[in-house]
Amino acid sequence: MRFLRSYVAVVDAINLRVGRIVMYGIFVMMAVLLWSTLSKFGDRPSLWTLEVAQFAMIAYFFLGGPYAVQTGSHVRMDLFYENWSLKRKSAVDAVTVLCLMGYLVVMLWGGISSTAYSLGYFGSEPLSFFAGLITGSEDIGTLERSRTIWRPYLWPIKAIMCLGLLLMLMQALSELAKDIMHLRGEEA
Repeated sequence: MRFLRSYVAVVDAINLRVGRIVMYGIFVMMAVLLWSTLSKFGDRPSLWTLEVAQFAMIAYFFLGGPYAVQTGSHVRMDLFYENWSLKRKSAVDAVTVLCLMGYLVVMLWGGISSTAYSLGYFGSEPLSFFAGLITGSEDIGTLERSRTIWRPYLWPIKAIMCLGLLLMLMQALSELAKDIMHLRGEEA
């Protein structure tokens, strides 16, 4: 149990800090969209603004998700849940968190594959590609770019997406550990 408590404390602290920083990303997106609007009035619309706003929203969504789960501010169907005992809530939450973890593993694998593709790897083993990048046995290929007129590289936002999915998976494990502690009658 000491390990679970330590894991929960570390993951919750990381996601709390990341979430608190990322929550201000909405202002970045608003500023970019405001600039987009103002630039259109001057007959010189910016080509990069909508895509930067999309990237900011992706980062906001993926990096803020673990914080939302941790604080319980995500959407929850609450017809019966509110009236249940803590143990019953924990049992149901443990099952749903396991389903969430399965979904997140599939999403993370897809994100890792997509990030490897954006770095010019076209094989079927993205983890060996990243291991090869670390050891120096692999080279980065032709970097994937957006098909818009601005043509930014896509690997940074895909890497942020993978980081967000990894943080969400770690937070889901933390929530499962809390549910296990509640089911055992211990304070989480």
